[in-house]
Parts: sequence; structure tokens; C-alpha cells
Amino acid sequence: MNKWIEILLGLVFLNGAIAVWAFNPFGWNFGDAALTFFKGGLVWFVILIGFILIMLGISDLKD
Repeated sequence: MNKWIEILLGLVFLNGAIAVWAFNPFGWNFGDAALTFFKGGLVWFVILIGFILIMLGISDLKD
């Protein structure tokens, strides 16, 4: 895909998501759901980083 189309689509998606979150057009509370999802994802991200670091350490012990 063309790099300019990718950048344009990324900006459209980003601005659309921010607009829905900030302006709350239909009375739905997307902010709380997004924050809850982010907090859960952050925990899994830290767990996976820890797992990767342990695997790298074990790999270095073999050498």
C-alpha cells in the first residue's frame, strides 16, 4: 500500500477514535471501557515483557 494512504488512514482512524471518545455522541461511555481495556492490556504487556526477559536470560546462560 502507498505510504501516504497508510498515513492518511492512520490519521483518520486516530482522529475518529479520539472524536468518539471525547465528544460522546450517543451517550455511550467509551472512555471507561477504553481505560479498563488499557489497564488489562498493560498488565499482560508487562507479563509478556517479563517472560521475554527471562527467556533471554536463560538463552544467555547457555552461551
